[in-house]
Amino acid sequence: MTEREALAVLQGDDPVRAARAAAALWQMWHQSGRPELDAALLEGIEAMQKGQLDHAEAVFTRLIDKAPEFAEGWNKRATVRYMAKNYAGSIADCEETLARNPNHFGALSGQGLCHLALGQHREAAALFRRTLAVHPHLDSGRANLRAALNELVKWN
Repeated sequence: MTEREALAVLQGDDPVRAARAAAALWQMWHQSGRPELDAALLEGIEAMQKGQLDHAEAVFTRLIDKAPEFAEGWNKRATVRYMAKNYAGSIADCEETLARNPNHFGALSGQGLCHLALGQHREAAALFRRTLAVHPHLDSGRANLRAALNELVKWN
């Protein structure tokens, strides 16, 4: 399955096929085509999973320096920065991810979460809508959009 085919399946009516397509996309996005970069990505992910956020961020920064065109390096650093509550840094990295891969529903959703954490509910809602335009079956995207819209109603 190609990336284009997987993205098309996300738009279909079958949530099971959509979930498989989403998993296939994540697998594609984690492949840089260069073994040393893929190894660095895995090292950073492992550090992130162990809660070693400073180490993970350093690994992803080195990865970005070596391969700025590799969208997933930016996306993973965005994730680490979100976990560290560096929302502005995470937003910047999400924007870099999306400049390289506009269909990256993980970066769209992640950037939305950052805006939500900053109380920027209008921006968050817009990003969750974009997330759902790419991946309509993403339950977290729907729940996060509801949360952002509920906050907008409270404050207006």
